[in-house]
Amino acid sequence: MKVFLDTVGCRLNQSEIERMARQFRTAGHTIVAEMSEAELVVVNTCAVTMQAASDSRQKIRQVNRQSPEAQVVATGCWATLEPEQAANLIGSPQVILNQDKDMLPFTVLGIDPDLLDMDAIERQILPGARHRTRAFIKVQDGCDAFCTFCVTRIARGRSRSMPLQKVLLDIQSALDGGALEIVISGVQLGSWGKDLTGELGLRDLAEAILTGSDSRRLRFSSVEPWDLHEEFFELFADARVCRHLHISLQSGSANILKRMGRKITPQEFELLAVYARKVDKDFSLTTDIIAGFPGESEKEFLESLDYIKSIGFNGGHVFPYSPRPGTAAATMSGLLPLKERKARAVEVRRVIAETALRYHQKQIGKLGNILWESSEKTTDGYLLQGLSEKFVRVSAFTPTELWNVISNVQFVEVEGDGISGEIISD
Repeated sequence: MKVFLDTVGCRLNQSEIERMARQFRTAGHTIVAEMSEAELVVVNTCAVTMQAASDSRQKIRQVNRQSPEAQVVATGCWATLEPEQAANLIGSPQVILNQDKDMLPFTVLGIDPDLLDMDAIERQILPGARHRTRAFIKVQDGCDAFCTFCVTRIARGRSRSMPLQKVLLDIQSALDGGALEIVISGVQLGSWGKDLTGELGLRDLAEAILTGSDSRRLRFSSVEPWDLHEEFFELFADARVCRHLHISLQSGSANILKRMGRKITPQEFELLAVYARKVDKDFSLTTDIIAGFPGESEKEFLESLDYIKSIGFNGGHVFPYSPRPGTAAATMSGLLPLKERKARAVEVRRVIAETALRYHQKQIGKLGNILWESSEKTTDGYLLQGLSEKFVRVSAFTPTELWNVISNVQFVEVEGDGISGEIISD
C-alpha cells in the first residue's frame, strides 16, 4: 500500500509521523511523496490555536480533492479533542486518538506489532514536503504544567517519558538511516525522566545520547524555562550539542505570565539567557510569544515588547491569543478584539525580526557548521540551503551537489531572514 503522511503543528508531530513511516515500512508498505499517489493518508492534527485546528480540517478535506479513493486517518490533538467533528468530515476519516497514536499503523492495518521487528528497519528520510535531513526523535509526551491558555495537556494527558534504551534504539535507527543531526522532541521536554526513576532528567538523557551514539549533532526542541538550570548549560561544552535553545517565554510582562500560569518570571528567564551567553556570546535563543492575552493592557504589552528586545532572540513563533475551549483563559474577562490581538502580534513579529537581524549581522565574517537540507540545480551549479548549529538559515552556491552533508562555511552577507556564505571545507 502507498501511504502519505502529513502533519500540522509542532516538531513532536513531525517526530511522530517519522516513527509512523518506519512502522508502515516495517509492515511492508511504501511512503510516498505526494498525497495524490496515496492509497492511505494519515493527517497528524494540531489544536494549539484556532488557526491550527482550521488548518488540520483543511488538510483532511484536501485528501478528498487530491486522492478521493484513499483511506483517510485523522489523529493528533485536534482529532482527539473533536473526534466526532473529525469523523464527520468529507471522506469519513478513521479517528485514532492521541493515546493510541503510537500503534496507529498496526491498528489501521489490523496486524499484531509483536509479529514485526522494528529494529530490523532503519529510519529513512521522508519524501516530499516533509523531507528532513534532521531526525526528530520523540522522547516524551504529555504535560504536567497548568498554563491557562493551553489545550495541549487536555489533548495529550500527563507527562510520560520514553525509556532511555528505547530512545537510544530510535536514535541508532536514525543514524543507521543516514541522519547527521538528532533533534530530541517532546511536549514538555524538560520533564523527561521524572516519571521513570525520579533521579534522571533531560541533562542525563543528553549525556547518555552523547555517550551511547556517534551522532554528529544533537539539538533540543522546545524546552520550558522552569525545566532548565545553570548546570544544564554545561552540556554545551561538547561541540556536538548545538548552541541553540528554543525556550518558550509567552510574555515579557510579569503580570501576564502570572495570569498565564507560567512558572517563571522575567528575571528568572533572563538568567537563562545569561547562562547561555556565558557558554557562547553568540548562543542562539528562539522563543514563543502570545500577543493580546486576556486583560493585557497597553502598558503590559509595551513592557513585554521592551523585554523581548532586551533578550535579543534570534527568532520566534508569535501568535495572537486564541481562546481554546476547556482552558481557564477562555473564561477570563478582558478578551481583546481580534483586530487588536492581531495588530499586537504583528508588532511582536517586527521586534523579533529586528533582534534576529542584529544577531545575523554579528555573524558576518564568522564560521559556522551547516547541515545542507536542500540542493537546487542552477545554470552554473547548485544553490544549497541548510541550518547552522545555531539555527541560522544559510545558503551557498557550489559547483557540485551537496545534500545531508555538514560543511564549514564562512558567513558573507545577510539575505532575507538568513545568511549567505562560502564553503570552506566539507
